[in-house]
Amino acid sequence: MSTYVYAITGADHPLRLDDLHGVGDPPSPLRAVTTDTVAAVVSDAPPGLRAKRRDVTAHERVLEALMADGATLPMRFGLLGPDDERVAEVLGRDAPAYRKRLTELEGHVEYHLKAARDEKDLLIEIMAQSERARELNQRTRSDPGAHDERIALGELVAQEVAARGDAQAEETVKRLLPAASRASRGEPGATHFLNVSFLVPAESTDAFVGAVREEADRLGEGYSFTLTGPLPPYSFV
Repeated sequence: MSTYVYAITGADHPLRLDDLHGVGDPPSPLRAVTTDTVAAVVSDAPPGLRAKRRDVTAHERVLEALMADGATLPMRFGLLGPDDERVAEVLGRDAPAYRKRLTELEGHVEYHLKAARDEKDLLIEIMAQSERARELNQRTRSDPGAHDERIALGELVAQEVAARGDAQAEETVKRLLPAASRASRGEPGATHFLNVSFLVPAESTDAFVGAVREEADRLGEGYSFTLTGPLPPYSFV
């Protein structure tokens, strides 16, 4: 049977697993695969495992309990190893890298931030600030057959939206980084220009959340921020 891996910790972690249970129905008992310096919290992997609410919740509760007792490298839901022996082999081979990362993440949590710009508000800004956009817009309004101008306007607006989103994302991350230890940028989506995770000291979460509120207030009603956390530091493992 495959081995399901929840997290990696130091070998000196308390690993209080007796009151926890793993994924599966019935829940799988937890155990530790250990080396001299690091350990992996694992269980048997149930057949046909899928991301059902019950199992995702069980996975997250194990991580929360481990993190409460010490530095933990959280694994994402569904990570499997062939067996305990193979997990132990990987732990032993990569132990120095795991110890280094455990030191970096100790006492930290993750916050994930997405930000979007109101489309109408952004288009008004582009038209106000771009003479070329205003010219093309006027031609398409006055001439229904101005096909080339309509394409050019669409391309120009798309370029402006991307450039302004990139610039604002860079500025927002720069303003928030003093309240965090690190940031990990993700790709923006169709509906948001900013997609970033922050590694934040656990004792500084209130200050970080306050900094995000200040940034949202500074940008105003044309922007919407979605902040999720605190989370296990998945993005920094």
